Amino acid sequence: MDEPLKVLKTKLLEEKKQKQQLLLTAPGGCGKTILVKMLGHDQEIKAPFVGGASLEATLEEVLQGTLSLKMGRLSYLVPSPPDFTVWLDVPLEVLKTQLLKEKKQQLLLTAPGGCGKTALMKRLGHDQEIKGAYNLKGIPKFLILQIMRGCGGFPLALEVNGKSLCGKPLEAWRSRARKWSNGHSIFNTSSDLLHCLRKSLEFLDDKDILKDCFMDLGSFAESQRIDVPSLIDIWEVLHDFDEDGNDAIDSLHELTTRNLATLVMTRDGDFILLSDILVVKESKDASENNSYPTSYNEDFVTQHDLLRELAMYESSQEPIGQRKRLIMDINKNTLPKWCTEQDQHLINACLLSISTDELFLSCWCNIQAPKVEVLILNFQTQNYSLPDFMFKMDKLKVLMINNYGYFPAELRNFQLLKSLPNLKTIKLEKVSIPSICKAPVLLNSLKKISLFMCKIGQAFQNFTIQVPDALPNLMEINIDYCNDLVELPAMLCDVIFLKKLSITNCHQLSALPNGIGKLVNLEVLRLGSYTDLSELPESIRSFHKLCILDISDCLGIRHLPKDIGELCNLKELHMKGCLSLRKGLPQSTTNLEQLKLVICDEERAKFWEPIKEVLTNLEVKAAEKDTNLTWLLKP
Repeated sequence: MDEPLKVLKTKLLEEKKQKQQLLLTAPGGCGKTILVKMLGHDQEIKAPFVGGASLEATLEEVLQGTLSLKMGRLSYLVPSPPDFTVWLDVPLEVLKTQLLKEKKQQLLLTAPGGCGKTALMKRLGHDQEIKGAYNLKGIPKFLILQIMRGCGGFPLALEVNGKSLCGKPLEAWRSRARKWSNGHSIFNTSSDLLHCLRKSLEFLDDKDILKDCFMDLGSFAESQRIDVPSLIDIWEVLHDFDEDGNDAIDSLHELTTRNLATLVMTRDGDFILLSDILVVKESKDASENNSYPTSYNEDFVTQHDLLRELAMYESSQEPIGQRKRLIMDINKNTLPKWCTEQDQHLINACLLSISTDELFLSCWCNIQAPKVEVLILNFQTQNYSLPDFMFKMDKLKVLMINNYGYFPAELRNFQLLKSLPNLKTIKLEKVSIPSICKAPVLLNSLKKISLFMCKIGQAFQNFTIQVPDALPNLMEINIDYCNDLVELPAMLCDVIFLKKLSITNCHQLSALPNGIGKLVNLEVLRLGSYTDLSELPESIRSFHKLCILDISDCLGIRHLPKDIGELCNLKELHMKGCLSLRKGLPQSTTNLEQLKLVICDEERAKFWEPIKEVLTNLEVKAAEKDTNLTWLLKP
């Protein structure tokens, strides 16, 4: 704990100078109490806190703020004359009585979750775990490491499992490792850990939508980041959230504050990590950037493996047939017992998530799931067959197929989608699209399709039907990190009802078809992170409904279209990182009367100075210089 102690000491002394309280927060079992007890015995901390008050706010005011957190216990560090610091860890009601007797104190509060300006605990990394490992005679090192990694870096998990296995024979270690690898929950062998982590959920009512959101996160594969647009699509269906993403982002911020997830936002090229670090970097309020509903595309969420385990555990407390969400982790071809006990299995879940490993052979059981609205399939194989039971999912609205293997996968049974009359959203990750086009499927209800790291270079060659006929109601296309995309298929320009088009990080793409001007209903166009795209086609002048144009990090664009002024409804222009644009702006730019916001770098910001004299309501934001080129690499 040397490094966390050092950082926390610095932070506490800084807050003392500013007369502020400090809240140390992390999920249960991460070592908050141990850390602050160490802090209380530190000589550098004792001296400044001997005698006298150092916080202007009364303890009653502080207490009123913390009571709203609905936490069962609070720990705090207070000065106590004559020469030592007292550490208290007491029930909330006892603390309330003690605090109200005092006038002022300097506080360091600890709790599972918090709000406001906080210092956060890191979980242990594997290198730290190994340094603290016991020399266990007769237990192979690989088995020790397997158990330790199953503990997920939580000190309490390491302690509980270490104590329970201490002195046990080799067979006990093997048995526990085997159970965990076969999908058994760590909480089945560690009730103390379950009780501790459940404290993080105590502030949530069983009917609270936030608890549902937390448990939904368990639907995604272990140790994988979750893109925010996927969560918005899911929560819009399951919880009636708004489609712009504001409700979802608000929930994610709250989950991050409570240490139940980690939201990573990208703003002007900067990553802002809102959890899992010792000291929080203040994030920009979403309200500060009125383009936020369209800029979450690159944001993502992570969840610690043990918190995912907790979400899955909480979701499994009801009988199979009564669960709102059914989350299945299948190792090898070992199906859950309930799948093998009878021929047909009726479930009433609205969300069904199935994760399989690299050894899975697509041996599905016969599930009847007539109420499923969201289906998430996570897999790791190069060949994957969609389950036959999808055929009767009449209410399915969101389908997410995530391949976490090393190579793009060939999908079989894709024709099942034609039997889904209400399917509105499809997301495919690391899938080979040519396999789909061998048997085109009419998707009359589909409104949104997202392709991430897919092979799509030959997707529309020898296509037997026109895209507008196959996808008559398609309104949004997102293509990201599809590195074999050399040119945008001309037939996509015939999807005239399209409102949002995002093609980013496709580094082989060097030009856009002039026919793109036929997309007259387009409202958002994102063309981010290109190295070879040198210009935008002049036909985009027909985008009279376009509100947002984003060409951020298009390194090769040398000039804007001369008729850009015809984009009469354009409100935002994002052009950070357009390093080759050195000759100024077209004269027609002064006609962009609706333009309210431009985000660019400092050099390009100078081009807008004379424009601002005409467009008096225009705000030009110069983004900080970004030397991070990780977007050039495959994630």
